[in-house]
Formats: sequence, structure tokens, C-alpha cells
Amino acid sequence: MTRTFLPWLALAGAMSAFPIQAQSMTEYDVLIGSYTQASSEGIYRYRFNSQTGQLDAKPLQVVKTDNPSWLTLSKDQRHLFVVNENGPGGKDVVGKVSSFAIDAKTHQITPINQVKSQGDEPTHSSLSPDQRFLFVSNYAVQPDPGGALAVIPVDKNGKLSEVVQVSNDHGASKVNPERQASSHVHSAIPTPDDKYVVTSDLGADKMLVFSYDGNRAKPLQPAKTPTVQLPAGSGPRHLLFSEDGKHAWLTLEMVAQVAVFDYHDGVFKQTQLVDLKNKDAQQKVGAGGLHTSPDGKFLYVANRGEANQVLVFAIDAKGQLKEVQRRSVEGVEPREFRIDPSGHFMLIANQKSNQIVTVKVDPKTGLLGDTVQKLDFDSPSDFRFLTGK
Repeated sequence: MTRTFLPWLALAGAMSAFPIQAQSMTEYDVLIGSYTQASSEGIYRYRFNSQTGQLDAKPLQVVKTDNPSWLTLSKDQRHLFVVNENGPGGKDVVGKVSSFAIDAKTHQITPINQVKSQGDEPTHSSLSPDQRFLFVSNYAVQPDPGGALAVIPVDKNGKLSEVVQVSNDHGASKVNPERQASSHVHSAIPTPDDKYVVTSDLGADKMLVFSYDGNRAKPLQPAKTPTVQLPAGSGPRHLLFSEDGKHAWLTLEMVAQVAVFDYHDGVFKQTQLVDLKNKDAQQKVGAGGLHTSPDGKFLYVANRGEANQVLVFAIDAKGQLKEVQRRSVEGVEPREFRIDPSGHFMLIANQKSNQIVTVKVDPKTGLLGDTVQKLDFDSPSDFRFLTGK
């Protein structure tokens, strides 16, 4: 295992003007989002070697922007959209969304524009299948005004317009009086059939399903089956669909579980509920990000709190899960993680221990292996690999 230290940010910033070197097929650029309350400055672009699993010690570029906690790429990887997770008590109290252009050859990132998110602490975004709208989830820590889903038009050049639609009348379960006193929108995901957008509301203990029509000025309308009720106090966070679009998995943050669904035409049928908690330990828990392996045979799920693990599940033909491994993330609060394009390494953003930890992945068994690198990095939050040339 090697241990690499983040260079002084002033030096990193000075490198932002350097063009990208010639890339081999084994090297990729990776974008890293961060929280900027301390020393991080925004978005970092690093070189990643998929043969060694190593990030270069120095970033290729640093893009200064406040709290870019979630990164969304356009299909062609020519545009990058980030939520600026601002809110009361921060350096900037206004939630915002920023757009950037990515040069196709050099991967140099340049700003396009920024708009208000019409809510506090935007934590997630996704693009509509036609790339015409960005769906922004304003989590909103405080119960007033509470969370909201915002819809932002995107033009062909990646420029954002002002919010055209807001959905915030989701109710609140109030099972947990501190965390569920109001709506807390944690994610909004288009369905694989391109017909719907599904919002996970941690405060309301439900998913909301909207039909999508990109030709309307306000493209979202409640679907025929507009809600999916979830266990009281469960706190839904992130939804992920199987590659064939027939199944979906949802992390329930507050109870550390994964709900498994069959999906068809806007309707979800729950088929399984899987615990992430260690059966023999009393721990604070917090289910987080989830991703499948490139071949779709394994599901990886982060459990934060005091567990600080990534769990590995085998996926059967019906989308059902069978646990095959629990592995420590060797840090605190794995905010997000990503498997590299080769499928042989996983990058983990340990937000509260200020490190990026990279571990080996066995594509055949799905198992996580040795740690190959620990990169000191203040408050990492998300990754996106640039695979285009």
C-alpha cells in the first residue's frame, strides 16, 4: 500500500493552466468533488492509472467553486453540472447549481454559468434522458422551508436557465423528530424507460413518481401511481436501477437497509428488504451510495455511521441480493465511491477522515481486496471518470 499526500492547494491551483498530457488507454482523468468549509477549493481533476490503481500525487486542475458535493456529466461528457451545497450557516447561504464545459481533447474545465437552486443544501442532480432538464434535489437541513425538487432547463451548450418548476409538498413522516420534521429530497432519478422521474424523500419516508414530458415548460406531473410508501422512519436516500430496467435498489439511510423492487412502467413492487447492520454490534448506521459492478452481477453499498463499510452483494436474475462481503473503508463517512472504467479498482471518498482510499476489485467474484493507495484530501464527496478522448 502507498500513501500519498495532497500538495499545498496553492501549488495545485497553479497547475490548473497546464494542458493534459497524452493519455494511454490505461489512464483516465477523474473529477473529484469536495466540501469547501476548510482547505478544499472545489473540483479537482486528477490522472488515474487503471493498471496500478494510483492517482497522481498532484492534480491536473483545480476549479474553485463552493461545496461541489455532487457531480453530473452529460452523456457526451462535454458538460459538467455540480450542485453547490450551500445553506444557512455556510460561507454562502444560497443553494446554487453550476455548469462547466469540458474540452473534448484536453479535459480542461471552464465555467459556463450558475443559477440558484431555489432551496437549501442541494445534494444531488441528474439529467433528463433528452439532456434538456437538470433535476436538483434540495435536501434542506432546516424544516423551514424544507426540501424541494427543482427543475432547471439546460440548453445545447450546457447553459442553465432559472428554475422552471419546484415540487415541495411531499409531507413529513415525523417518525424521527429531528431528521423528519419536513421534506428532505435526497435524489431524483429518471427511470430507464425514459418516462418517469423518481424522487427519494428522506423526510417523508416515500418515493414520489412523476411522469416526464420534455416538451412541456414544466416537464413533471404526478404519475398514475404517484407515491411509493416506505417503512416508517427508514429515510430513503438513493435509487439505482438494474441495467435491464426491470429491478431497482433503494438505500434506506436511517435504518441501514436496501429495499429491492421489481419495476415496470412507473410502478414499483417491493420484493426484498436487506439489512446492512452488523448483527452482533450496536452501532450508529447510515446507508449511503450504491453502485453495481460493470457487468451488473454485484451491488456495492456504503454503510456510514460507526460501521464505515462497503458491503458487496451478489445479484440474481430476479434482482435479489445475497451478501458476500463486508469490508472496512479504512476511514470515516464514505460519502460516495466509484469503480474505475477497468472494473479493477474502487475509489472511496472518506469525507470525515479526509482521504481517498483506493482498493482492488476482483471482477469475477466481486470481492474487494487490498488497499493500493491512500490520498490525503480534504472532505472528498464524489467522483466521475472521463472516458472520452
